[in-house]
Amino acid sequence: MFISIQEIIDIIIMTFAIGYIFSDVFKKQPTGSYDPLEYYKNPLLENIKSGAIIAAPAIVLHELAHKFSAIAFGAIATLHAPYFWYILIILLKLMRFPILFFVGGYVSHTPLPPLESAIVAIAGPLVNLLLWIFSLMVIKHNLINKKYYHIIIPFSRLNMLLFIFNMLPFPGFDGYHFISGVLNYII
Repeated sequence: MFISIQEIIDIIIMTFAIGYIFSDVFKKQPTGSYDPLEYYKNPLLENIKSGAIIAAPAIVLHELAHKFSAIAFGAIATLHAPYFWYILIILLKLMRFPILFFVGGYVSHTPLPPLESAIVAIAGPLVNLLLWIFSLMVIKHNLINKKYYHIIIPFSRLNMLLFIFNMLPFPGFDGYHFISGVLNYII
């Protein structure tokens, strides 16, 4: 089975947690038929929805890329929502601490040879790179109605940041796992 019931539950929880965590960053914008009484009726839920619509696809697809590339190499791979980190970040957010870190999710898999492990590590950031390039092309060639730019522009920027951030060669980051896998393959 490609995705277990627990992984589906984790993806749903990831989506809601990510939506809440990013609710202050990607606030819902008033639309053309702006009614202030309706717009401010429940801004938190609207902002969570907006945060989830913009941020969750970038993060969930990133993690699924790790999972499916590991499976393609014959590994057993499982996607996980980092419940402890979500609780910690949500508590810090509720206490108005600035969020300085974020763990979107992670994939555990059975051991792979170094080169395959490097490819699995870079699969997530490559999805963010492709989403970034795709969204830039959509904007550049006006492939969607401009009323959706309030979604596609931050989506593009977030994917750019996720690609760059994840490719940093520090332990725990995809860039580190990619470089160490390539070096272990060469050496």
